[in-house]
Amino acid sequence: MSHDGVRLRAVMRSVVFLTAGALAVPTLAACSSDDESGKPLAGQDIAPVGRDLVADGGTLNWAVDDVPETLNTFQSDADDATTRVAQAVLPAMFRLDSQGRPQRDADYLESAKVVDTEPKQVVLYKLDQQAVWSDGREIGAADFAAQWRALSGKDSAYWTARNAGYDRIEKIERGANNLEVKVTFSRPYADWKALFSPLYPKDVMGTPDAFNDGARRKLKVTAGAFSVQKVDRKDKEVVLGRNPHWWGRPAKLSRIVLAAVPLDKRAAALADGTVDLAEIDPADASRIALAGRAKGTSTPLQGASPTARDESKNESRQKKKLGKKQRKALAKYLRQQDALRAFTVRRSFEPAYTQLALNGSEGPLADERVRRAVARALDRTALAKVVLTPLGLPAVPVGSHLALSGQVAYADNSGALGGQDTTEAQALLADAGWVPGGPLKDKGEKAAGAEGRKSKKSDDEAGSEGGSDGQYIVGEDNKDPQDHTKKHEKASGHGGDEGSKHLADGKQYDGRKVKQGGAPGAYAPKGTAAPAGARTGPLAKDGKPLTLRFVLPSGTGSESLSAVAESISRMLEKVGIRTEITKVSDDSYFKDHIASGQYDLALYSWPASAFPATDARPIFAKPVPAADGSLNVEQNYTRVGTDQVDQLFDQAASTLDEDESAALVRKADARIWAAAGSIPLYQRPQLTAARRTVVNAGSFGFQTPVYEDMGFLKKGAHPSASPTRD
Repeated sequence: MSHDGVRLRAVMRSVVFLTAGALAVPTLAACSSDDESGKPLAGQDIAPVGRDLVADGGTLNWAVDDVPETLNTFQSDADDATTRVAQAVLPAMFRLDSQGRPQRDADYLESAKVVDTEPKQVVLYKLDQQAVWSDGREIGAADFAAQWRALSGKDSAYWTARNAGYDRIEKIERGANNLEVKVTFSRPYADWKALFSPLYPKDVMGTPDAFNDGARRKLKVTAGAFSVQKVDRKDKEVVLGRNPHWWGRPAKLSRIVLAAVPLDKRAAALADGTVDLAEIDPADASRIALAGRAKGTSTPLQGASPTARDESKNESRQKKKLGKKQRKALAKYLRQQDALRAFTVRRSFEPAYTQLALNGSEGPLADERVRRAVARALDRTALAKVVLTPLGLPAVPVGSHLALSGQVAYADNSGALGGQDTTEAQALLADAGWVPGGPLKDKGEKAAGAEGRKSKKSDDEAGSEGGSDGQYIVGEDNKDPQDHTKKHEKASGHGGDEGSKHLADGKQYDGRKVKQGGAPGAYAPKGTAAPAGARTGPLAKDGKPLTLRFVLPSGTGSESLSAVAESISRMLEKVGIRTEITKVSDDSYFKDHIASGQYDLALYSWPASAFPATDARPIFAKPVPAADGSLNVEQNYTRVGTDQVDQLFDQAASTLDEDESAALVRKADARIWAAAGSIPLYQRPQLTAARRTVVNAGSFGFQTPVYEDMGFLKKGAHPSASPTRD
């Protein structure tokens, strides 16, 4: 689900990074992670309390987007709900802390470390002696080996979405006893802590049939605080119950019910008591905040000031003017508002960021100078404020494509490109041959950018979204894009959906042959002004105006996304770049536009990974020609990449010194900024509505949820400043 931009599924895969974007230049000096990583921009907001204050028992009803298609996180159609189930019921050797850094899970591991590097890297896992599967069998080397064989990529009968890391393992064997597992790598692998989290039993990983089909609808054998009791596709819910064989701290809740509730239905579900915990959009957050401010008031006139009484009388008169249906709808709304007083909004940041993607495969953006001009035209702080300031979150632009503030590899490398500078942007455009007020060819001829290569499908979709109102050009006839947006939304009856689900399975959807690289010519020296005496206005080259097609999704909840796009368009207009904003259906947005390259500019998000050397590589790898002549882009949907970035990723993934590996990741990020394929904007907000009595749950930020500590506050208890663990 998304409030500020469309993202890919938050399930890590070999070809899917838990984050995305791209932008700027010079080599950064290696330095320790503590110097640059900083702290998370916002902490968890989960109402933390000690376990002694959490009531025993109860059912937590938790809203999810949908019942998962599969319970196997290593399959391409796994989603957020799949991840939640896996976190609650399966072992993980390492889980993420509040800064997004991997930490050993003591419930499963006594220790895990690299014990040899020559001649091969060897990692020794020492398992907790109480760690057993729900059928009573010890967790051991057989489970590790089965998962390695399934995910190594050597057997195509396994329908896996990723094999990164597992493909570097040479062998897995039992150590000195049943509690030891020795993993030998064929070549060094820095991100070894990413492996075996989650760990599935050999019953799931042992055969292709069990892997492909057996774990899609049920998990008979688990090893977590909870187990899967039921996957009910009719009632659209997954029921998790306490695991009686669990050896760790007992789960406080008796059950967790993951209930499928669409984003636009969540306020109603909260109000009618069917949901206790749900991620929500800013509009519902405002409703809950408004209800909370009214808490404690009984009737409108009781104890009110004369002014308040006059306002109440005026409201009564207004109600009498409403029609029957309107009065009924208002009464329903007021009942819901009364019920929403039982909830609060917990706010933090998701471990993900929203970026502006620039398609560098063809058209004006194939020229790196034009891409850099787009970047220099943007005030990223102002764009962050559009989304984050109304939510009370710090409006700090993201400075890295590969990590977020607080993570080991984070450093703000945006200075390698430079901040907002209209003069510099205009100079870059002038050097690329784009002249203000240049002569234009007849309107019947194709313009520059995606406007001139629009597919029939795009035209049809525009018509379905309200005809010509689905598209408008910013910078033409001084029209206000917001006026067009309002007209379009009124005609179509909806805005845009940032919460749509998109493909993240590593399949290649781009079958077109595309040319790489920009136009020849040196960059304009820094500070070079646009040609003297040039007329202001839209830019043109060879008789074609510089118009970029800006594609956005349409559906419920895209107000902030549209606002960001409109702000970007106005910023670009100031340097002479026009944008044609087109809204398309959510179902087609990613598959038919982003993945297939049918766009110039687009907004979408990627989650952040604790292992960027592995997970980020497919996002920024240089596209290479496939055997059929098409371009294999992996997950690099901007089609912008360099050999040097690929080499830095390879070095970082093979360097066992953590500080050195982080420094290499930072260097790769600086080169990605220089290529200007995409521009990180802001970290995505996370808004969670929680019943006021729900504790140790809410907006988790980076940290993996601790499911056994979730629950309801004991009667008479008060939340403490920080949780204690027993």
